[in-house]
Amino acid sequence: MKWHLLIAIGSAALAICGMPLHLAAQSPAPAKPKQFIYVLHLVPRLHAEANWTAEDNAVLGRHFKRFQEAIASGQLILAGRTMEPGEKTFGIAIFEAADEAAARTFMEGDPAVTAGLMTAELHPFAVALQRKNP
Repeated sequence: MKWHLLIAIGSAALAICGMPLHLAAQSPAPAKPKQFIYVLHLVPRLHAEANWTAEDNAVLGRHFKRFQEAIASGQLILAGRTMEPGEKTFGIAIFEAADEAAARTFMEGDPAVTAGLMTAELHPFAVALQRKNP
């Protein structure tokens, strides 16, 4: 009886010791997120500042808040716009996503895009150099 108990305990110990190795081998390391950029252009109606409505400004506020949340979560690397007037102005958002489908979902979910204030173009991107913030 003691012999069978010893074998059972030994087998259980081997199974427990081998378990983490077996589970680790089955779980692939999570893929590193890819980087993307989307370029935003105002629709022609909004090239003149006088054409902006209160609703347009509210949408722009939601657009900015979403970018703030994406910065806080670590998804957004940077966002900004040129300071040129009218049709020359454009914005960019550089961010990380698992793949192109996820990047497209992020871009198309931008309140400024969904409300029709801006058009957006998605491009794969790679940040080569980045200045450290003090």
